[in-house]
Amino acid sequence: MATGTTLIEVLGEGEGAPPVRLYVTDTGGGTGCPPLLLLHGLAGHSGEWDALAARFTPTHRVVAFDARGSGASTRRPADVSRAAHVRDVVQVAEALGLPAGRLVLVGQSMGGITALLTAAAHPELVRALVLIEAGPDGPSPGLPATIGAWLDSWPVPFPDAEAAAAFFGGGAAGRAWAAGLVPGPGGLHPRVDRDVMVATVQENAHRDFWDAWDEVRCPVLVVRAGKGMLKEQEADRMAERRPGTRIAVVPDAGHDVHLDDPAAVYGELAAFLAEVDQVGPETAV
Repeated sequence: MATGTTLIEVLGEGEGAPPVRLYVTDTGGGTGCPPLLLLHGLAGHSGEWDALAARFTPTHRVVAFDARGSGASTRRPADVSRAAHVRDVVQVAEALGLPAGRLVLVGQSMGGITALLTAAAHPELVRALVLIEAGPDGPSPGLPATIGAWLDSWPVPFPDAEAAAAFFGGGAAGRAWAAGLVPGPGGLHPRVDRDVMVATVQENAHRDFWDAWDEVRCPVLVVRAGKGMLKEQEADRMAERRPGTRIAVVPDAGHDVHLDDPAAVYGELAAFLAEVDQVGPETAV
């Protein structure tokens, strides 16, 4: 996907807090290329976006990074709060010189929550917001236990990539998850730690994000998978509370819809961005 990769060091929270290193991929592009910043979901990695990013590279500058605690970024950061993830987005955008007011944030699952909160807190930065299988509903008291049990179910080490892909459901989604593993003693191992991932979802156990949703002022596309986790009722409520929200459904895809059907996600996103480009910033919602 990328014409360049780099490690960006972002500041820790509070005096003396250690910095966090974020692994970033960037397709580059001229100053006229609109920037897309892609945020992956929990326990994922930026390589999940390769198929989608390849479709946008001819027309956009596409940036993705491994979230703190995941992939090649700092594996055990001191702070995994939603606020920390939002700061990472802002600091990556600043470090790469992504122009404020033109940035399109695209987030899937937990990456979508980060994108939503960033758009709400930094309206001057975000031109448009795309939430893929992500919404503001909550609280979800059982989520930390569910995530812990899911990670505990991984038969680590996986003997090889084929076995890992099969465990993760096969197909493009399974291969993408397998690609996030690294060699280690006895086979392939995850690049995330269970306790870090469970801590990352703690806020979701105790709160919802409807207050942030009400603060979003830019155009929004919500992509829901017909076999995914974002429920129709939640998407409908999002549209009711924020008229003008565009809802798209990919009927035969699961939660990893960007992996199951990248062509469909690209089509919805490209059509949405074409509409956004026709609307001046002063008329954005």
